[in-house]
Amino acid sequence: MAAEQRALKAQADRLYEVYGRPLEAQHRGEYVAIFPDGKTIIGRERLAVAEQAVRTIGRGSFLFKIGDKAVGKWR
Repeated sequence: MAAEQRALKAQADRLYEVYGRPLEAQHRGEYVAIFPDGKTIIGRERLAVAEQAVRTIGRGSFLFKIGDKAVGKWR
């Protein structure tokens, strides 16, 4: 794994631990877009969450399925 990929994975892991894990009790199975500044958008449909994140906040979020590993990063 390249250094840039390791750095992105480490950032995603930290963001999920701080902002995503606390959502697991009430939102397990839903999706969350988490931005580096801690802003979040939660919803039941992956594409809808991604689109809302870009439309309302902009690019740069990480997309997770709550309770699961990262789905991807939207650049």
